[in-house]
Amino acid sequence: MKMKKEATFLHVLITMVSLILFLFVGITRYELYPHVLIILSAIVAGVVGIFMLNCTWGEIEKEIIKSIGSGMSAILILMIIGTVIGTWMLSGTVPAMIYYGLQILSPAIFLVAACLICSVVSLTTGSSWTTAGTVGIALMGIAAGLGVPLGMAAGAVVSGAYFGDKLSPLSDTTNLAPAAAGTTLYSHIKSMLYTTVPALVIALILYGILGIRFAGNQLDYSRVNIIIDTLRDSFVITPWLLLPPVLVIVLVLLKIPALPGLLAGSIFGGIIAAIFQGAKIGDIIGAAHYGFSIETGVELVDKLLSRGGLDGMMWTISLILCAFAFGGVLKATGILDAVGKSILKLATNTGSLVLSTVLTCIATNMMSADQYIAIVVPGEIFKDAYKERGINANVLSRVLESSATMTSSFFFWNTCGAFMMVALGVSPWFYVPFAFVNWLSPIIEVIYAYLGFAIFPIDENEEVAT
Repeated sequence: MKMKKEATFLHVLITMVSLILFLFVGITRYELYPHVLIILSAIVAGVVGIFMLNCTWGEIEKEIIKSIGSGMSAILILMIIGTVIGTWMLSGTVPAMIYYGLQILSPAIFLVAACLICSVVSLTTGSSWTTAGTVGIALMGIAAGLGVPLGMAAGAVVSGAYFGDKLSPLSDTTNLAPAAAGTTLYSHIKSMLYTTVPALVIALILYGILGIRFAGNQLDYSRVNIIIDTLRDSFVITPWLLLPPVLVIVLVLLKIPALPGLLAGSIFGGIIAAIFQGAKIGDIIGAAHYGFSIETGVELVDKLLSRGGLDGMMWTISLILCAFAFGGVLKATGILDAVGKSILKLATNTGSLVLSTVLTCIATNMMSADQYIAIVVPGEIFKDAYKERGINANVLSRVLESSATMTSSFFFWNTCGAFMMVALGVSPWFYVPFAFVNWLSPIIEVIYAYLGFAIFPIDENEEVAT
């Protein structure tokens, strides 16, 4: 049996180029879905592993199954989110949120308000997914009614959702990053304030400037009134319809895990649909399974509300399965580890060390399709390098979050990007330019590193996570 070889930059290059070429040519030229294109990339990585690195098929298959297993939690949440959207549409919960929002918000302040609303919700729940899958959906409906470009609206929602998520002690990644770096939760959160808060402030200013563009426009109230009237004619609108999202938020605050919490929200949405909309049990189960569908005669409203359901999530889930299989091949062949090691060679000073960490996290996000891997793997790779330079572990944990978590929604085959694309109905290609908090955070990290600002030294008296 031949000894397994260590992957080098050449093997990384072959895999990366094949992935980019398959996706670019397949999507732009032939208008294909990315699923099979990612599988083709996995085949290339597998061939490299078997014929160039002496890996066995058994090793690769084992890692593929392990990788898919690690993503089952996200897949289950996606399935439940599908039922939540279906029952909340049927119950009138999302229509009610759109109905009231159209009467309160204006185009000029919408982006700022959307970002702040999502920041507060995600800060209290600790979940960017819960935020986008509840208030985010309603905000997208409001944006459509106000004439705000959906890419901008989705960018503001994503920015706010990730801001609160990164500073909330209830967030899973906010707990994972300090564990991966070797520091404590609250030391990590304190460190995160140095980059995340400035990113939010700059983002709000930019959203305010973009809002000025709409302030001078005459709002088409006839369009807004048509939507409001259609919603009122199609549903019984009452503040009681807002109880399902309130229930979900309360359950999260009570530290109920996301899966049972969202499931309770879906069931409660069905109960509300029966009470207020007169839905039958068959209608409720049908909406949860196949999604909600409505024909009001107003195309915008029909397109906005006809969505959700377990079946509606299968496209996304199959994409995630393909992406995790690809990530498993990269892990088994050692190509994923080689990414960080190759970039680490460029780290000659503190600035380049942080830049290397950021680039490794983004590359791992793109290749592994999972933000958790993009936190843990670079954390292991760079932990000793930060320690050798006398840099506090809370700086590494902050950089991991600012780059791995914040950029996870940039790739539509990543679990986060896939979820945001389905929940908000907008491709990352359109919302990433306006997700200011997300891409400003890693940029600020790099600027700080080269300036030597907020690069804290090791504190021998500080408690270290084990």
